[in-house]
Amino acid sequence: MSEVTTIGLDIAKTVFHAHGADERGRCVFSKRLTRAKLLVFFAAQPRCTVALEACGGAHHWARELTALGHDVRLIPPAYVKPFVKRHKNDAVDAEAICEAAQRPSMRFVAVKSEEQQASALVFRTRDLLVRQRTQLINAIRGHMTEYGWVAPKGPAYVSMLGDLLEDEMGASLPPAAFSMFRVMLDLLADLDERIAALDKEIAQRAREEETARRLMTIPGIGPITATALIALAPAAETFAKGRDFAAWVGLTPTQHSTGGKQKLGATSKMGERTLRRLLIIGASAVILQATRRGTAKGSWLEQMLARKPRMLVTVALANKMARIVWALLAKGGTYRAPMAVAA
Repeated sequence: MSEVTTIGLDIAKTVFHAHGADERGRCVFSKRLTRAKLLVFFAAQPRCTVALEACGGAHHWARELTALGHDVRLIPPAYVKPFVKRHKNDAVDAEAICEAAQRPSMRFVAVKSEEQQASALVFRTRDLLVRQRTQLINAIRGHMTEYGWVAPKGPAYVSMLGDLLEDEMGASLPPAAFSMFRVMLDLLADLDERIAALDKEIAQRAREEETARRLMTIPGIGPITATALIALAPAAETFAKGRDFAAWVGLTPTQHSTGGKQKLGATSKMGERTLRRLLIIGASAVILQATRRGTAKGSWLEQMLARKPRMLVTVALANKMARIVWALLAKGGTYRAPMAVAA
């Protein structure tokens, strides 16, 4: 019987499927496993390459299998799909994962540690609370409109509505409506406190982390973006150059080229969307300051703003920021403005 060199593992909540292949890609076994027996099965296998799709729970199982001595590879699901033969089931998925892992040009996802996932959870929690706060604000404004009270957009004006609720508006509302508005405003105040606490924690981490302090020297990158880059981005060595990192974040155009004719489309929006959003927000802040205070004569930003739409320049600047981030993470040092370098 041939020795197994590669195992494709299709993971789920309770039922898993393993497909083993030898060095020539021939099937050695195809086995269904329960969650309780998964690690026992792999402990009995010779050390080999184990491939999984980079999905929910994949990093946990990658760490567990690495501890058993296996070489674990995580593959983006989009790169596995072309290897699926016709119908879809666990056995076919495991076989496709195994075949994809054996391709010499396949790209893999870096396995995250528990600390990295914990740091990422801080940003996931903050994003969740911010979305819930936005939902509450929109609900309060929408329901108050039904009673003839209209407020401008923005969180700052909701506190004004809360003050009105205690005065003349509260007297004109039905008791049931007044109590519900009070519930929503209390929830909103609680969310504001929790978000402020998370912001303080993130700012403290940025002050304590030397890499975060170096990243914050880049215009448009503050404590939240700097610590998010450290927590969510793979190691800089994963990418050969800054352009690859910008493409991973999703700040490059999609390409639909054929016959030697280059045709670029909209921004790809691939990779980590949290980092992409933070970089675009930071670029927007830089452009806002540039339009108010002016830019250096002959600078890249001045030329772009003169020729291109503002949103296009924002994404282009975010792409530029991503490449600078990679350079600082890969080579060290701090950001130096182009004019200062020329001087």
